[in-house]
Amino acid sequence: MNILKLLDKLSHDKFFTAEASRLETLTNMSLFGKKAATAAIPFGLGAMMVTPVKAETATKEFRGTALKSTLTDALQLALVLEYLENEYYALGLSAAGLIPNSDRPVFMQISKHESAHVSFLKSTLTSLGTTPGAKPTFDFTANGSFSPFTDYNQFLILAQAFEDTGVRAYKGQAGNVMSNKVVLQAALQIHSVEARHASQVRRMRANKGWIELANGGNMPSATDPVYAGEDNVNQSGYNTGTLFGAAAGSAAYDEVMSGSDAQTIASLFIV
Repeated sequence: MNILKLLDKLSHDKFFTAEASRLETLTNMSLFGKKAATAAIPFGLGAMMVTPVKAETATKEFRGTALKSTLTDALQLALVLEYLENEYYALGLSAAGLIPNSDRPVFMQISKHESAHVSFLKSTLTSLGTTPGAKPTFDFTANGSFSPFTDYNQFLILAQAFEDTGVRAYKGQAGNVMSNKVVLQAALQIHSVEARHASQVRRMRANKGWIELANGGNMPSATDPVYAGEDNVNQSGYNTGTLFGAAAGSAAYDEVMSGSDAQTIASLFIV
């Protein structure tokens, strides 16, 4: 199966539309029980209407609100990253003469996926009673540091940096979306597709499909924060570089990226 068909199969637009609808149903059921009248109450309003009768009940209500905040904050972060990627590829594809005809089908497919991810995340946040954040105003030159829409090599460099960031960021937020199994399933499916995007773009730049050490592979120093910590070779007390060396040992395990680090990277391209 060629890469375009594989990516399309793993990130079909219809999945995200159907999953958002399923998410809304399951969220209502899990938060408000089986009574139809209760299930129809918006999340925030429902939480305010419940009157705790003892301290234990009050604690459970607080935990429910805290879990929702953790979940929606993670989704808002993911939405910012997907906004960034979606607009980046749209602008790249519209820049006359930038992307060679031989490569355009790849970026057209990736662009389609990013658009589907944006739509899914916005629908998910809405179904959870949270207003999706507005799309930021982006500056993909990073205040003059890059020229991605006039130099194809730089376009590829930033595409790789964005995709590698997305992979690590989704992994880093897994624990924050575990409270909702439907969201967790969808996030993992998006995560794996972002990893395939990253691998594809890396190979288009004559890099390996995976990351070795804290080095993205022929990347400018400005992208170093994307790969910080990837040289770790200690996993659960075991040195993974013992048998085959640090490069192979580090490549065998991808490292997570914290939400604050992901926000810092994204902010470099936000006006």
